[in-house]
Amino acid sequence: METRKTLPIQSNEIENWPAGPSIGAESAIIMEANTGAILYSKNIHEKLYPASTTKILTCLIAAENSSLDEMVTFSHNAVFSIEKGSSNMGMDVGEAITMEEALYGILVGSANEVANAVAEHIGGSTEGFAQIMNDKAKELGCTDSNFVNANGLHDDDHYTSAHDLAVIAQAFYKNELLAKISGTPSYHFEPTATQPDDFILRTHHKLVNNEYPCEGIIGGKTGYTNSARQTLVSCAERNGMKLICIIMKEESPNQFSDTIDLFQYGFSNFEIVNVSENEINYNINNADFFQTNNDIFGSSKPVLSLNQESYLVLPKTAVFEDTLSSISYEIDDDSQIAKIDYTYNGVYVGSASVDIALGTASAYDFDTSIEETGEDELDAADKDSQENIIFVNVKRVLSFVLIAAGILIFLLIIKSLIQNYSFARRRRSRLRRRNKRRDRMRSRYRDFDF
Repeated sequence: METRKTLPIQSNEIENWPAGPSIGAESAIIMEANTGAILYSKNIHEKLYPASTTKILTCLIAAENSSLDEMVTFSHNAVFSIEKGSSNMGMDVGEAITMEEALYGILVGSANEVANAVAEHIGGSTEGFAQIMNDKAKELGCTDSNFVNANGLHDDDHYTSAHDLAVIAQAFYKNELLAKISGTPSYHFEPTATQPDDFILRTHHKLVNNEYPCEGIIGGKTGYTNSARQTLVSCAERNGMKLICIIMKEESPNQFSDTIDLFQYGFSNFEIVNVSENEINYNINNADFFQTNNDIFGSSKPVLSLNQESYLVLPKTAVFEDTLSSISYEIDDDSQIAKIDYTYNGVYVGSASVDIALGTASAYDFDTSIEETGEDELDAADKDSQENIIFVNVKRVLSFVLIAAGILIFLLIIKSLIQNYSFARRRRSRLRRRNKRRDRMRSRYRDFDF
């Protein structure tokens, strides 16, 4: 552990980035849950054994693929394939509990046989469920993981990284029920027709049971094997910022003190910055994209606006103007037209979606320009009365207009040439007829002397 404290912390190498604490974990990460911004990184892509933190993926898949009242029955394989002495809640072959009870058994009691039973219930077999786990991990964006079981008991081919666990936890904590269960200190199982025992499970997560007080703690999941050492997933929220902390390969009880130190680092050194409140005159060169606070087309419906809830996570020493941005139009959501990603000193700090805002109208004031309006006055007026109106692909629109105008002018020139040519032919014909009449008249009277 002391040797691991000397390992480099990659986030500390970022220019003007707050220096994070040295910890005894082999790998650790702090990620802001809503933006995906990484605030602290130490060997976050190193492949390590997750132990029972695996179970947050197991429960995420279960919650997405079953109803809470489904009955989960325990097979002989589910009960007897776990290591002797490993975490369990004493279920017998043939007994059954609801899926909701199973989720509590896995997340509060870390029961390995319950994870097996859920895997068989969802995937048909533990092997089938492992394939679902890998497919889900890939869908979420994991790049360093391979899962072979639902409970995290040691297998050389069962591994992940702090980064991938954070990505999985990001999806996990979007589910309100899972977040609630992972933050439950204890759960009482009462006897039923399919499960005869009365017992209480208590969490091993010492931030959740308040042995290590942590302001804003939402929940988490512990893990331990001899090879993995101590692993820990935790989530906490303060002042609108939700942080996920992953600790891998640490020694007890330092996984808890490391987590508290990292949460304190994150909440003390970073803050959220609303995009729409700061991005008033958005303009990106060569991006076919610009924004104004006035709709030059009067009452246009629909119009586009920056998502009012989008925010960045920045060091408290930085300001919005220090960020750089880039636009992507490859959006799957039909209610959005584009996404703007922001970076600070090369580090991703959040994004804002460009949404289709139906029913929004604003009038263009030809007597007022953005440049002539004071910045403070503009801020106040915009925040009180207007949404940020955005026009996309203006250069393209202007190009279409110019092309259309060019075609029209070309057609007019052709028409004019045709008309002039026809007029010239008629004029030459009239001149020839006039000359012929004149010649005839001269021929008739040339013998007379007037």
